[in-house]
Amino acid sequence: MRNWTLSSRLKSDLIELVGSIYPQQDSEALFLEIADAFWSGDHLPRRKSRTLSSAPWSEKDTYLIAYGNSIVDGEHKPLDLLHDFLLANLKGVVNGVHILPFFPFTSDDGFAITDYRTVNSTLGDWEDINRISHNFRLMSDLVLNHCSSQSAWFNDYLQGHEPYDKFFFEASPDDDLSEVVRPRAHALLRAVETANGPRHVWCTFSHDQVDFDFSNPEVLLEFLRIMRFHIDQGVRTIRLDAVAFIWKEIGTSCIHLPQTHAIVRLMRVLADYSDVPLVLITETNVPKNENLSYFGNRNEAHVIYNFSLPPLILQALLYGTSKSLNAWQMTMPPAQPGCTYFNFTASHDGIGLRPAEGLLTDDEIDGMIDTVKGFGGLVSMRKAAGGTSRPYELNVSLFDALSGTVKGKDEWNIARFLCGQAIAMALEGLPAFYIHSMLATPNDLAGVEKTDHNRAINRHRWHYPELLEKLADPSSQQAIVFAEMKRLIAIRIRQPAFHPNATQYTLQLGDRMFGFWRQSRDRSQSIFAIHNVTDETVSIPTRSLNLFDGENWKDLVSGQQLQEFGGEITFAPYQVRWITNQ
Repeated sequence: MRNWTLSSRLKSDLIELVGSIYPQQDSEALFLEIADAFWSGDHLPRRKSRTLSSAPWSEKDTYLIAYGNSIVDGEHKPLDLLHDFLLANLKGVVNGVHILPFFPFTSDDGFAITDYRTVNSTLGDWEDINRISHNFRLMSDLVLNHCSSQSAWFNDYLQGHEPYDKFFFEASPDDDLSEVVRPRAHALLRAVETANGPRHVWCTFSHDQVDFDFSNPEVLLEFLRIMRFHIDQGVRTIRLDAVAFIWKEIGTSCIHLPQTHAIVRLMRVLADYSDVPLVLITETNVPKNENLSYFGNRNEAHVIYNFSLPPLILQALLYGTSKSLNAWQMTMPPAQPGCTYFNFTASHDGIGLRPAEGLLTDDEIDGMIDTVKGFGGLVSMRKAAGGTSRPYELNVSLFDALSGTVKGKDEWNIARFLCGQAIAMALEGLPAFYIHSMLATPNDLAGVEKTDHNRAINRHRWHYPELLEKLADPSSQQAIVFAEMKRLIAIRIRQPAFHPNATQYTLQLGDRMFGFWRQSRDRSQSIFAIHNVTDETVSIPTRSLNLFDGENWKDLVSGQQLQEFGGEITFAPYQVRWITNQ
């Protein structure tokens, strides 16, 4: 153990957090082990914590989300193909990339990890990851809650080898587990034979994904060592996957427990004193107020996923009304200094429905489900408290989900889709786009049939030559959508009013429009971001916007000057306007 000389503030913060998480442990000794785990080798903590005003993001930041093998050709390493695609098509437009788990795994498309320190050899190696991190800000998953049942760790657990014999959470079928909240409907416990006799291990997500026991501090220490290793490989944004479930107590909901929040706070302290700038982002696919809790008091996650946004955008565009989207947006607090939202419209998992609870009625959710199923989509269920099953997520390509409205398919698919993407670009926060949204990828029903997993519908693997052929064809939906997405992002990253923490106010423009006002932090630029969420032409009076006299107002998207609008501003179906004074 190294002889640490740390700032008194860092030491006191860590010791206090250690004491709240592990009150039965020697806080001073465990604090030193934490320092050794995170600042291994030649690494040293900063003398002072980064300030809340020095968050490492701006209006220039946009993320692409992709699997390491979203692009393949059967000849080259998929990570090299992804890097080539990024450099050739998105350099200077997108500056961050979230590569979904790129480690060896046994199921769940990467989220049942067997080795956290190795790159899946079918994708490439650490050198490929390093190259990507030199050109783009790299986000990687820290899958905290569970690992593969076929991992070396779990095999050592079964054989009773220390320290892994105490790495996994055990329970009894006789325990009261009726209040446990989960995102799946299978049996929670899995019976296993170990060197110490029969046991039942906890499996929140699947029986191949066995949950860790974070009440054992050795588990936390091991993940801090893994964090440091990933940082050394170029990771600068750390996604805490399924973090809400990491602490369990029999007789409780086993979600969002105080110790869970304390562990996130501890990681935030380490990140803020890290020798390189780090961002922690929590993945908590839960209702709004539960999700917001992971900001803490500006002392937990730097960034949280804006999980309510995808189902609300989808509902607005399918029903042709912004009523629910407006009501939600008016209640969303501005992110506190040092924090921001991660705005996305679709992900590798699907469109979560839990974050819509309390925001949409059951009838509206059922209408969305029926409509999306009519466009080829699927629905996955979860186990709720009391043993009931409820819809958990829509599994669908977002482009196909917006093939029409509740009235059926129509000719506005591309315009409707782009309207939803523009909303995510303009809102307060960091925008992120799943690669299959950027590429207007259709439902992969063959993938579902092959894997027997609903989520495969939106996890297509593009054959690189075919993809390049599609993008070279100006009439293909891939080329049309990709070109317009790039154009809109390129506009966005030049606007100070679209800084992730720039001021935002919701506009009251009626249920057919969704609009908000953004103002740059130096107050020099204003943007009125207005979106027609209907399949009808809509006009609003120019006077309904607070367009200051003497300013040269224009629409950034169309290039039109204010004087061309006259007394009314007309919006074609699903048209987007970003009206600015600069």
